[in-house]
Amino acid sequence: MIPKAPKMSAVIRQNAACARALWPGECSRSTLDTLRELTTRFGFSVRLGEVRLLNGAWYVTNSGLIRLADRRRCRGISSQAMPEFSDPAASRWVFKAAVYKRPHSKGFVGYGDADPSNVSPLVRGAEMRVAETRAVNRALRKAYGIGLCSVEELGSFSTPDKPLAVTPRSNGHAGSNGSSSGQPRLRDQLCLLIRQHNLDPNLVKAYASDFCGAQSLREAGRDSVESFIAELAAFAKKDRAGLICKLNSYASPVETTP
Repeated sequence: MIPKAPKMSAVIRQNAACARALWPGECSRSTLDTLRELTTRFGFSVRLGEVRLLNGAWYVTNSGLIRLADRRRCRGISSQAMPEFSDPAASRWVFKAAVYKRPHSKGFVGYGDADPSNVSPLVRGAEMRVAETRAVNRALRKAYGIGLCSVEELGSFSTPDKPLAVTPRSNGHAGSNGSSSGQPRLRDQLCLLIRQHNLDPNLVKAYASDFCGAQSLREAGRDSVESFIAELAAFAKKDRAGLICKLNSYASPVETTP
């Protein structure tokens, strides 16, 4: 028997409770009213990282937009680089994306750009993927009438206290586990954050899988993992105690015998 979906009132209460736990000092009445509207209209989940509260304002995430498109049975998304506006040598990329809500739709178009001056140091060297994500986000926001800016479109989001160390550039091409700019691999970035903030690796993996909407971290897309690393870095910097509380929610319950 297929379990029934939770009632909207229950989802609204769950979102409000999660928001208060994650951002205890920022959840004003007006902020929660806005969250209630977002929940009712789009079904966004705070627990799944589909929306974030930054400086008192709500932002949608790439994972939230992708899940919304899936719920609304989006027919397709296309993206392409715009070579006339891009400069690979300077790590500047411009992408065009189109979202097709229905068959034979003309599509909703969005553009996204990224270069070293408007991306976080955590994803420096991945400007091409950031530009594509931003373009897709803008196209999805247009398609579904979402006035919120997306987290991935914020140039200074999750800037760490100290930039991650990078190795000298190589003239060759990096393999699938590396980066063309000498930037540490995503796995190395994640391990560094775990060590810096003394986090439980298993709980971080569980959180990452949930955030990325995948069964395991290995199955998650690179863009989703990049977004999670940025999320984790910002969360740990702003409220480590809250992050620990969040991670503990992923711990398996311990069975006790009477």
